Amino acid sequence: MTPAVAGAGLELSGAIRRRAGTLELHLSLGGDLASVVLADPSFRRERRDDLWRSTCFELFLAAEGQPPYWEVNLSAAGHWNVYRFSGYRQGMEIEPSLQALPFALRLLSGSLELELVLPLPDDLHPPSSPLEAGVCAVIEQRQGLLSYWAVTHPGPVADFHRRDGLALHL
Repeated sequence: MTPAVAGAGLELSGAIRRRAGTLELHLSLGGDLASVVLADPSFRRERRDDLWRSTCFELFLAAEGQPPYWEVNLSAAGHWNVYRFSGYRQGMEIEPSLQALPFALRLLSGSLELELVLPLPDDLHPPSSPLEAGVCAVIEQRQGLLSYWAVTHPGPVADFHRRDGLALHL
C-alpha cells in the first residue's frame, strides 16, 4: 500500500487583478475534490478565527516597501476574516474597516471556484504605490493531510507571512 501524499491529485490555479480601489481574485481548485475536506456552505457567513486549520484560501497584501500587511482568510463554508499586521507576524489585529467580505464560492463539477472583489483600504491603494501579493491555500484532505499552496515558498517550510513570498506585483 502506498502512503497518501498531501496535495496529490489536486490543482490550484487562478488570476488576480488590481482595478482602481479594489482587488479581484479568482481561484479554482480542481482534481480529486472527493479527497478534500470542504465544510458545508453556511447560510450565516461570519467573521471567524483559525480558518487556516482546515481548507482555506488566503491572500496576503502589502504596499510595496511598507512593513504593514493584510491577511485575508476565506473558508469553503463562506466564513472569512481579515487581519492587519504591523510587521512580520507582529501587531496582529482584526481589520475593523470591513464588516463583510464580498466573495462567492461555487462547487461545480470537478472544481471549487472562488471569486473575491476586495475593497482596498486607503493605505493599500494609492495609485503610485504598487501592491505586493501572495495567493495561498491550506488544503485539508480526508486522510488527515494538510498541504500548503502558494505562488512561491521562499523558505525551507511554508510560511505565508514571509515578505519574499509576496511575489506578485500589482
